[in-house]
Amino acid sequence: MQGKTALVTAAAQGIGRATAELFAREGATVWASDINEPVLARVACNERMVLDVCDMQAVSHAPERTGPLDILVNCAGFVAGGSILECSEHDWLRSFEVNVTSMFRLTRAYLPGMLRRGGGSIVNVSSVVGAVRGVANRFAYASTKAAVLGLTKSIAADFVTQGIRCNAICPGTIDTPSLHARLRATEDYAASLETFKARQPMRRLGMPEEVANLALYLASDESAFTTGQWHIIDGGWSN
Repeated sequence: MQGKTALVTAAAQGIGRATAELFAREGATVWASDINEPVLARVACNERMVLDVCDMQAVSHAPERTGPLDILVNCAGFVAGGSILECSEHDWLRSFEVNVTSMFRLTRAYLPGMLRRGGGSIVNVSSVVGAVRGVANRFAYASTKAAVLGLTKSIAADFVTQGIRCNAICPGTIDTPSLHARLRATEDYAASLETFKARQPMRRLGMPEEVANLALYLASDESAFTTGQWHIIDGGWSN
């Protein structure tokens, strides 16, 4: 990762933070971005940028601040609950805005610079949910995470001869602050946590650092022959 420049979105906590800090330890110049400025300030990396990935103007101007990238990690996500009958227009639109449209805009903003430099690696965080298997009460979320795979494969196919690689990561249930916030919103935090653990055959949650290690591989030259693929990291849940 020495000499490479990376941008990681949603980098204030969870998978994004673990990825940004790992890339920095491996020698990359890392721009960590998030909307949560106080928490973002504690991320151990080179550079930080407050960025709302749903703000089209802010995203379009982000390359003016960071300069061209070698690596883009699209990690921002939003989890809406409920079936199609409980999904509001707001939740549907918000889910696609955060989970899919942000990837479209960020990739559109940074891809020209990658092409001018002769290559780059884009890593999109999808999910086992929707992309690999159906899960109850995750209609909007599953729909967006399936869409991420189509976006990823299309970018990979269009630019495979120009040095651009684009891959997706499909995590299972990961021990992140956002997960615990959703668990606290249930009627029984402890029981809900045990349910989430039990659905992985390994009987535990994944750790953000484990996902970050996969992102590191996909971002680095070690995966130079890998593009257009989704990579499952879910403790055996999708077996």
